[in-house]
Amino acid sequence: MPSLLKKMLAPLEWVADKLGTSAEVERSPEEQARVDQACQHLALYQFRSCPFSIKVRREITRLNLKIEVRDAQLDPEHRRELKEGGGKVQVPCLRIANPDGPAQWMYESRDIIAWLRQRFGAETVA
Repeated sequence: MPSLLKKMLAPLEWVADKLGTSAEVERSPEEQARVDQACQHLALYQFRSCPFSIKVRREITRLNLKIEVRDAQLDPEHRRELKEGGGKVQVPCLRIANPDGPAQWMYESRDIIAWLRQRFGAETVA
């Protein structure tokens, strides 16, 4: 897709992404606070218009997670972090900070979604 067309469609993709997905997992305030705390150790490296990144962002919304989203396409610093930490510039990539060791860099939307569902109780989500 030509670059100009991508730029023109980006706002529409953002609106569709936000309006097309709603949180499906509800937690008590205490449970949500624990989940929010755990999510502080996570960051999603993505490209705004990448269909696999969109898929992961929608799952994050469905699971009611507050995960920092880092644009590795438009932000050179995030792109550098992804390349240096994960070893390649491929998105989506979930960075999982480990307090006791090095960060884990998880690629592949299917693997990221499976991990998020397992970690944050998505068995309630179809």
